[in-house]
Amino acid sequence: MTTTTSRPHDEAVVEMLKADPEFANEYLAVALDQADQPGGQQALLAALRHIAEAQGMAAVAERAGMPRESLYRALSPRGNPTLKTWLAVLNATGLHLSVARPPL
Repeated sequence: MTTTTSRPHDEAVVEMLKADPEFANEYLAVALDQADQPGGQQALLAALRHIAEAQGMAAVAERAGMPRESLYRALSPRGNPTLKTWLAVLNATGLHLSVARPPL
């Protein structure tokens, strides 16, 4: 008899990010590309939260220069982080935003 175990999607993504930190680059880039789609902004926020969770929320908060509780609140599903918070968290996770024109 085979037992199948399941785990929440968020947990699986965080585990993938822990196993392959370079995956964060592509994961966040895809979420950013799709941010203008329905549900895209929430998915982008979730992607940044997953990346922070994979690196440890307390460590990311410390590197970002903010209280851990503030980071949790900003990256929660109901969060609305400021650009300053976004940039601080990206920097703390070793990522950055870049701008490019879409291909013609």
